[in-house]
Amino acid sequence: MEESFSDLTVVDDFFRRGFPFAVYRIPGEEHVHLLVQTVRNTCRIMNRVEELNGLRGFVIAPFCPNSVTPVVLIEPDRRESILWDESDRMTVEECQKERNSFLHFSSQLPIDTYTDAYANCFQRFSYALKRKEFEKLVLSRSVSLARPENFSPIAAFRMACRCYVYSYVFLCYTPQTGIWLGSTPEIILSGKEEEWKTVALAGTQPLQDGQLPKHWDEKNRMEQAYVASYIRNCLSSMEIKAIESEPYPTYAGALSHLKSDFCFSLTDRGMLGSLLSSLHPTPAVCGLPKEKAYQFILENEGYDRNYYSGFVGWLDPDGNTDLYVNLRCMHVGRDRLTLYAGGGLLASSRLEDEWLETEKKMQTMKGIL
Repeated sequence: MEESFSDLTVVDDFFRRGFPFAVYRIPGEEHVHLLVQTVRNTCRIMNRVEELNGLRGFVIAPFCPNSVTPVVLIEPDRRESILWDESDRMTVEECQKERNSFLHFSSQLPIDTYTDAYANCFQRFSYALKRKEFEKLVLSRSVSLARPENFSPIAAFRMACRCYVYSYVFLCYTPQTGIWLGSTPEIILSGKEEEWKTVALAGTQPLQDGQLPKHWDEKNRMEQAYVASYIRNCLSSMEIKAIESEPYPTYAGALSHLKSDFCFSLTDRGMLGSLLSSLHPTPAVCGLPKEKAYQFILENEGYDRNYYSGFVGWLDPDGNTDLYVNLRCMHVGRDRLTLYAGGGLLASSRLEDEWLETEKKMQTMKGIL
């Protein structure tokens, strides 16, 4: 019988041997899930999200699936849950104290001024919005930092789990994707048997003394309403009847977003790939009208999003599925770390405000460095 995973130190061995693997923590859980594909290091590769129908495994899907950045599925031959060791388990009070201290530290990180490249992109996006070609567009960007000599992906994963208790935290590697680390609050699809859920998450405000803000302006409420309307129509078009909650604020690191829950039943779970294809990319990472916004972003954003704003997580038609939009994330290269962030633009959006929002979102990953 194979020896069980005792702790997360085995991840270093997976890196060394080139085994595709993923480790992730679902919000609210006291253990992490670790899976590895040791029989072969070739993952299943797909160019369309629909090809996930009927499959089981850990999914890493890009914003734009193609031959360069395909949908990748790790099909593990070993999978276990590991309870945090004593050094990682804390009381509620200890956890809250450390989280508040960390969020205060993150909020003090320096804010860069916007670049000419970002300003030019913003003007193109804003012009199209003011001409009413779109209701909403999402403008994102990346920044590349030198990888610190002592940087450890698994240590960064542990830190993110301790500090972002309300987020889905993951670290994964495949030869096709490289190493990705992220912390995200946005479910794209989760559930089991007949009980399923997705969310409409949009609008952004900083926490106020560590607490959720009580008041949201019209711009943020409209941005979230666009996403909710899209998901409502998307589910309806697939003859899925959902129960929708009212929007409410939720934690996302040092920020807060507005969120609506959509709960529904699924009788045909063999078509999860088709449902994901319909949902992805949501207006929270793309825009409206969806297909037109998608093409506009590909042609005008000025860089390749790669696996940022795609989705990641465990897919299992016959068990639990937990898939999240890949929002606050970084690609870990040999010498560089590439961080990503974006924000939803409306016709009323201001350049300085949107740049500041992306800066604050990038602090989620900068803070754990």
